[in-house]
Amino acid sequence: MPLSEPSPRRHVHTRAIDYRGYEREDGLWDIEAHMTDTKTYEFTNKWRGTVPVGVPLHEMLLRVTIDDNFEIRDIEAVTDNSPFEMCPSITPSYKSLIGIKMGPGWRKAIRMKVGGVQGCTHLTELLFPMATVAMQTIWPIKSQRRKENFEEAPKSKKRPVVLDTCHAWSTDSPVVRENASDWYTGDDKPVD
Repeated sequence: MPLSEPSPRRHVHTRAIDYRGYEREDGLWDIEAHMTDTKTYEFTNKWRGTVPVGVPLHEMLLRVTIDDNFEIRDIEAVTDNSPFEMCPSITPSYKSLIGIKMGPGWRKAIRMKVGGVQGCTHLTELLFPMATVAMQTIWPIKSQRRKENFEEAPKSKKRPVVLDTCHAWSTDSPVVRENASDWYTGDDKPVD
């Protein structure tokens, strides 16, 4: 269902963000992000001069390489377009994220390493959804391979990280009852 009809208005700004997940031949995974900010009008920037319509004011790219355990093995950050000449000089700081794991505490770990003046607001914000993109990239592939090899999904005593992250994965929802029954807390939970 689309949004309701808006009030009369004029389009002035577009932020486009694209995330992609890749399986590498070496067994690792690449999660990439590309962000642009463009205007529908020409404007002047002190460093760049006149910026034509549709030319990005901001253009940042990230590639995070992770293993099957969601640990960062490598990271590359690039600033192709920015409003200030010094902006690209912060990109090497993102290497400090090598070794951290996507999962609980992900956003806090990012903020500790590249938050505030230790990083670029736009590159840092691109990192936050990468854990979800990584899960959407890796889990279906691994699940399909288990099915093809007639393997059962590994039983874990650990609480699944997806629980209570949204309405559907609330521990009292039918989704959890069906997919993670050991953690289901609904009123109709069977008595052992």
